[in-house]
Amino acid sequence: MLAEIDGEAGHKVIAALQDIAPDFADYVFEFPFGDIYSRPGLDLRAREIATIAALTAMGTATPQLKVHIEAGLNVGVSREEVVETIMQMAVYAGFPAALNGLFAAREVFAARFPSSDG
Repeated sequence: MLAEIDGEAGHKVIAALQDIAPDFADYVFEFPFGDIYSRPGLDLRAREIATIAALTAMGTATPQLKVHIEAGLNVGVSREEVVETIMQMAVYAGFPAALNGLFAAREVFAARFPSSDG
């Protein structure tokens, strides 16, 4: 499930935690990906749209937001849907949170689609 959703990014997080808190790496992935993401009721696209919205609204989780923008793209969320989801958060989380989210999306798009306009 982790590879399908997050691709390499998820494995990088696990690897980054191995030398400081390997048990925490297990917790970070066992609960969300083993328990929550595998539940019925929402498909992976809907789960990633909700996650992108929540991380944008937090305003303090840019690295995680970038991982989940990538994950959304991996499971079929379009660039337009990512942008619209983040823009929607301006209403509920404020313009600074939405701006930060849009800047994060631009970075992800530029890295993923280097030959396009982002």
